[in-house]
Amino acid sequence: MLRTDSVSMRFGGLTAVADLNIAIEKNEIIGLIGPNGAGKTTAFNMITGVYTPTEGKVFFKSHDVTGMKAHRITHKGIARTFQNIRLFKDMNVLENVLVACHLRMDVGVFASTLHLPGYLKKERESKDFAMSLLESVGLADEAAESAISLPYGKQRRLEIVRALATKPELLLLDEPAAGMNPQESLELMDFIVRIRDQYDLTILLIEHHMQVVMGVCKRMYVLDYGVTIAHGTPDEIQKDPKVIEAYLGVE
Repeated sequence: MLRTDSVSMRFGGLTAVADLNIAIEKNEIIGLIGPNGAGKTTAFNMITGVYTPTEGKVFFKSHDVTGMKAHRITHKGIARTFQNIRLFKDMNVLENVLVACHLRMDVGVFASTLHLPGYLKKERESKDFAMSLLESVGLADEAAESAISLPYGKQRRLEIVRALATKPELLLLDEPAAGMNPQESLELMDFIVRIRDQYDLTILLIEHHMQVVMGVCKRMYVLDYGVTIAHGTPDEIQKDPKVIEAYLGVE
């Protein structure tokens, strides 16, 4: 589903990510972990078109997507969330989801400007789809509420729903448990597995909450100072001396 071939990202003399090689099969939930500043979000940015890698290639379903614009990569089937919640503050819950639905509407400017029947039909279909997504994650009752009035955990969930509205095959989640209390984090674990199964997704997850990432990921990659220092199952990662040193240091 996704493969990076020795991708690197340099900013002047600073190497943020060096020779990153990851491979993700369909329907896997894979973790990308590491201390703060390890290069995890930079890796996401290279995959999703925010940055063009200085070196290397990114392949999605065997197609080279290196350096493509973010909207084109989203259209191909890769969606993401962000470390800091980026909801549209002046829109309600439903409108936030509808914005993402427009990616798949395929209606011309002329039809949308004049509100022709074809456009109105697509609008109704998008609204029905958005409401079905909100219903599936327990947010339908808040559809008319201001997005930023939701509790923090529900805002995180809404951001994931907005990503789902683009109908992705690969979903990248950047610290979805950030700011959540222990109960919300446990609920998030079930939620991630459920949407993977319900929407036939493959998921790449950045997360500092070890209970979450160890609980849902089949495999994980560990970055430290932009370099991959380990790759394996949760049990293997927990016992890896390099990982322990990166997180805890040495005497």
